[in-house]
Amino acid sequence: MRIFRKTLVSFPLFIFLFLYESSTAQDTIRRGEFLRDGSTHKPLVSPQKTFELGFFSPGSSPGRYLGIWYGNIEDKAVVWVANRENPISDRSGVLTISNDGNLVLLNGQNITVWSSNITSTNNDNNRVGSIRDTGNFELIEVSSERVIWESFNHPTDTFLPNMRVRVNPQTGDNLAFVSWRSENDPSPGNFSLGVDPSGAPEIVLWGRNNTRRWRSGQWNSAIFTGIPNMALLTNYLYGFKLSSPPDETGSVYFTYVPSDPSVLLRFKVLHNGTEEELRWNEASKRWTKFQAAPESECDKYNRCGSFGICDMKGSNGICSCVDGYEPVSLGSWSRGCRRRTPLRCERNVSNVGEDEFLTLKSVKLPDFETPEHSLADPEDCKDRCLKNCSCTAFTFVNGIGCMIWNQDLVDLQQFEAGGSSLHVRLADSEIGESKKTKIVVIVAVLVGVLLLGIFALLLWRFKRKKDVSGTYCGHDADTSVVVVDMTKAKDTTTAFTGSVDIMIEGKAVNTSELPVFCLKVIVKATNDFSRENELGRGGFGPVYKGVLEDGQEIAVKRLSGKSGQGVDEFKNEIILIAKLQHRNLVRLLGCCFEGEEKMLVYEYMPNKSLDFFIFDEMKQELVDWKLRFAIIEGIARGLLYLHRDSRLRIIHRDLKVSNVLLDGEMNPKISDFGMARIFGGNQNEANTAWFLYTHGRSEELVDPKIRATCNKREALRCIHVAMLCVQDSAAERPNMAAVLLMLESDTATLPVPRQPTFTTSTRRNSMDVNFALDSSQQYIVSSNEITSTVVLGR
Repeated sequence: MRIFRKTLVSFPLFIFLFLYESSTAQDTIRRGEFLRDGSTHKPLVSPQKTFELGFFSPGSSPGRYLGIWYGNIEDKAVVWVANRENPISDRSGVLTISNDGNLVLLNGQNITVWSSNITSTNNDNNRVGSIRDTGNFELIEVSSERVIWESFNHPTDTFLPNMRVRVNPQTGDNLAFVSWRSENDPSPGNFSLGVDPSGAPEIVLWGRNNTRRWRSGQWNSAIFTGIPNMALLTNYLYGFKLSSPPDETGSVYFTYVPSDPSVLLRFKVLHNGTEEELRWNEASKRWTKFQAAPESECDKYNRCGSFGICDMKGSNGICSCVDGYEPVSLGSWSRGCRRRTPLRCERNVSNVGEDEFLTLKSVKLPDFETPEHSLADPEDCKDRCLKNCSCTAFTFVNGIGCMIWNQDLVDLQQFEAGGSSLHVRLADSEIGESKKTKIVVIVAVLVGVLLLGIFALLLWRFKRKKDVSGTYCGHDADTSVVVVDMTKAKDTTTAFTGSVDIMIEGKAVNTSELPVFCLKVIVKATNDFSRENELGRGGFGPVYKGVLEDGQEIAVKRLSGKSGQGVDEFKNEIILIAKLQHRNLVRLLGCCFEGEEKMLVYEYMPNKSLDFFIFDEMKQELVDWKLRFAIIEGIARGLLYLHRDSRLRIIHRDLKVSNVLLDGEMNPKISDFGMARIFGGNQNEANTAWFLYTHGRSEELVDPKIRATCNKREALRCIHVAMLCVQDSAAERPNMAAVLLMLESDTATLPVPRQPTFTTSTRRNSMDVNFALDSSQQYIVSSNEITSTVVLGR
């Protein structure tokens, strides 16, 4: 009776344990256990349900494969396949651990179609296979907790974060990723991706017959030098590391560790011969292409042949020869270019000058370099090249050191920004003059400039009609300054500066603090306003990129006749911005006004405007919360300068994301001062900001792309401050000094904003509130009814 009673007590517990065990997904398989395909198939699931391992059929393929895919998202992309060359024809497949301790995949005839194939003297029967949240499938000895086999060391077509890619320059070992044959066939395809172990490490995409299809450029310990946009956001986007394990002589490992581990991403080599970086977009529930290569015609390996350079913005086609070289065959770039003048060592003569070096800037460095790690100085690197007649070029890159090329220069590409400098060896006659001749020229130029200065001074003292930098000059009877009529400019002098006025529709505009550019200079810099140089268009007209003769990059805003801008607005723009200097304000370099042309010349911003990132679904993830908050702070500092610290007190009146430009390091710069009237008013604001705020749903205002990864406390603070800044009464809005302190303080208790009316015709009764900062940097809120103090901190 006691036994029966004990059984009754234990049975419910047994039922509970049975149900719990059957409903809980397993992440391991042990000796004597089986993972079976078929109608009852349940895959192994990693602890956080990030990845699953089980059986699948790709697309319309009837074959069954053992693989790993993403588990907790809608698009369960496959990242690893075990039996990619031996599919099982039905659903009889079984995964287990064999008697010799290996993972084995068996078909219905009990034939092994795949095995981990580990040979071990220690036949440990206590081994388990486990799927990790990294996507790695491991075979582990339980007694020693040692991983004796892992799928990360046997990849297929996908590189995952925390995966180690081993490279051994001494033995030539290279762990390569091989594409699928097609979308429905995971068998090895025609393309592979890996790290070239020769020279400075770089990623290479190989095609059929191991021919190179694309390469990343050399690794400099921070970025791959052949991927120009990688340098722009390296702190936020890229987590590549190169390490040398102490127990493996000569081997190095590439790994990728994202700054945010919660972000799902993968690198994949596709069956069509491209590699892509894909990131999961939770908002759209799909994978977003973040980066791809080869993407342009110039990305294709050695597109313009030996000593040829590929430039997508080339004026005469994308291919040209390096200066000092000429095409081997006209009309065909496959044979590349050849040297026009032999080097001194090739001519075996002593009565000619030393070979010279032509510097190519912002280029993708050529392939097949020879690192010279013993040379720690660029001059030593140059001397080493000069002493070797086979040396065609050299460079010295931080993070790599000296690199020398002793063969043809192949796979050269010109970048708009980024890249590296390459010093190409040429005969001295190709450079121009010998060093002695150069010194004579420099002296002659200095003497000429001195004489020209004396001559200009004499002309100025006479105050007569004079020619200043080739422009026609007159004297305005109503002013004491020179009036320059730019319509009569005779040459292409870069810019004229001085206390002068330019005549705009009969009105004089002083340009004492702003250079005036000749139209011919702007036309030449923008390649005659070519479509290839056009950066964008607005209500004012087009904006062009230009390059001055000294190499400085500029942005030219060409105001169209239909823009509606009058004399007063144009005067306001060139006079106002010239007086402003701040790191968060765009710099106006000069203006041009000739005939019907009205143009403003700005510093060039390579990363365009903030809306380029915020409103583009593919580029939103480029700007994570850390960077967005830094941009917000930069904008606040710029506005504080305008409102309080500049020589003028300025209200921008048209601040929006399209007017926030980003430099090469993603620093924000406010632009378009005084141009609000040109655009015909500001864009409408959404009336739901306030509804979400009052209902405790402010987080919904955060961009969905970064909502899960942003600092919520900082984001909510930014929203709160924004609500204060749009109060109906100007007295209720904090000034920029207070705004900046609010943003930078973590402990401040902020004032409660009032509901805005969103119209100027309806006003509700409200007490007058004033915001100010006292000497102790405390935020004082005062009114006719109450005064309170909020400590913002420092």
